[in-house]
Amino acid sequence: MEHSPYTVGDVMTRTVVAIGQEAPFKEIVETMERWQVSALPVLAGEGRVIGVVSEADLLPKEEFREAQPSRLEQLTRLDDVRKAGALTAGELMSAPALTVHAGDTLAQAARTMAFKSVKRLPVVDGTGLLQGIVSRADLLKVFLRADEDLAAEIRTEIIGPLFAAAPGDLAVGVTDGVVTLSGTVRDPSLLPVTARLVQAVEGVVDVRFDVTGSVPAGQERRVEPG
Repeated sequence: MEHSPYTVGDVMTRTVVAIGQEAPFKEIVETMERWQVSALPVLAGEGRVIGVVSEADLLPKEEFREAQPSRLEQLTRLDDVRKAGALTAGELMSAPALTVHAGDTLAQAARTMAFKSVKRLPVVDGTGLLQGIVSRADLLKVFLRADEDLAAEIRTEIIGPLFAAAPGDLAVGVTDGVVTLSGTVRDPSLLPVTARLVQAVEGVVDVRFDVTGSVPAGQERRVEPG
């Protein structure tokens, strides 16, 4: 039973707007405005990603426009104070760049975004050259998979191999990404692993059971009062 999870390469945007490290402040703002993006990879040489400049990196120049930073701000916000006087992408960017590879799974990319509190990540190859960019919205694209597509994958990749003796005894239904497995199960001990495998399918929102036999705790069929 082989199931390959979706990778960053499956959902990333391959056409990327980027700037060089010598790009001046105003050009950075104009580029963000023109392309409606809030961050830009900064490139050196043949396209190697060396940093990322974001709206947050630009804001200190406006924040400290009317007044010099206080002594406390100079001590506690040294990086922001420095960026207030920066003129180029190389001076403004956050470096080294936080990146991912096209072969990374969506779960890996999501964890990196969550841990580092970033909204998008440049995608690079083994030498650091820019290949694309992946955003939070890109990672959510898997939840747009058709219910029929999910059901077919679950039947073929999970139910068939696990319940080879009688795969037809367990029906797979999917509505809005929620999977319901119903029917007769001759070996209830397989249900916990079935639940884990189905939940791991990209695009599945939840897994529920309506079967004869035991079901994993917390995944009993939910019945609305009425």
